Amino acid sequence: SSIVRVAAPREVAAMKIAGLQKASLIDYPDMISGSVFLAGCNLNCLYCYNRWMIRESRVKEAMSVEELMSWLKSRVGLLDAICISGGEPTIHSRLADLLKPIKAMGYLIKIDTNGTNPERLAYLLDQALVDYVALDIKAPFDRRYHAVAGCTVDLVAIRQCLGLIRARAPAYEVRTTVGPQLDEQDLRDIARDVKETDAWFLQLFLRKRYVHKSVAKAPALDERALHSIAEELRAIVPLVKVRGE
Repeated sequence: SSIVRVAAPREVAAMKIAGLQKASLIDYPDMISGSVFLAGCNLNCLYCYNRWMIRESRVKEAMSVEELMSWLKSRVGLLDAICISGGEPTIHSRLADLLKPIKAMGYLIKIDTNGTNPERLAYLLDQALVDYVALDIKAPFDRRYHAVAGCTVDLVAIRQCLGLIRARAPAYEVRTTVGPQLDEQDLRDIARDVKETDAWFLQLFLRKRYVHKSVAKAPALDERALHSIAEELRAIVPLVKVRGE
């Protein structure tokens, strides 16, 4: 069997693995995948149920990079793909060092990103380290975006990432979690920036333990409302779906 080079732990020391989902049938379309959650995020979305891992320094490491690589080797042939999520993976300068040995084992790699780091995403695509990109569009591209993200966001960077994945990603999707801060009109406004060729997933807001208290009990569009607005939006974006359809 071929020898798989593993990045030295010091090269990815800045990355802290917050969690591992060992198997999923839904995270990577049509593939059996595992998901690795990297601690740390540069946004502060109120609806996020991984808010506990936003501040990397407060996160207890679930496993070392070496332990992850050992586990991944043991799953070769059993899993098709690995999803790299968070937090926000692209805030880590050594992300490529983590992905290279995973790719060398033969896995497909999906990355979940908020689209705030076009340079890093471009590098990963240039190096053929990513097979599928899931890019969040959190709100319409105006002041509403900053409100949903919980901080000021570089909207130009997100547009650049959208252009990158359309032009260069082997496969991609855009997705919007429809939390209490978004209504049907907001989704219509987002649709103006989604292209006919984009697979766009609307995701139901989940009132999980770590969402911010300000939105935990706030009203949000339910599944029925999402299906209704998705049907309307298909006139503009034919590939829009409610996640789980």
